[in-house]
Amino acid sequence: MEGLVRKSFDTPDDVRPFEEGKGRVEVISTEQGAVGRGVFEPGWKWSHHVKPIARTDSCLAAHAGYVVSGRMKIVMNDGEETEIGPGDLLLCPPGHDAWVVGDAPCVIVDWQGYGEYAKPAA
Repeated sequence: MEGLVRKSFDTPDDVRPFEEGKGRVEVISTEQGAVGRGVFEPGWKWSHHVKPIARTDSCLAAHAGYVVSGRMKIVMNDGEETEIGPGDLLLCPPGHDAWVVGDAPCVIVDWQGYGEYAKPAA
């Protein structure tokens, strides 16, 4: 295990922009895995702004994250849905669509699902 580590989203290891400039995922890599900060702009929707990149029918990433600001609606493939906002912890399995609710960007820090998020499909 590496010793004390300090990294900042001000200088991430990778930045992956979404379609139409509707936000980005900033990724920091560690020995324990990737941690990402997603910045989702108003009007962002997974099925419009990430689906063309991922080339899957729905988001296949599992997420374990914390909502810093803004709001997002998540709808699972089976119809289950929720809305998340500032201060919420999110645990979300694969198989969903999501979109920003309101006029403010939604910022989420995720320590599970952003390692491969918004990367072109192989």
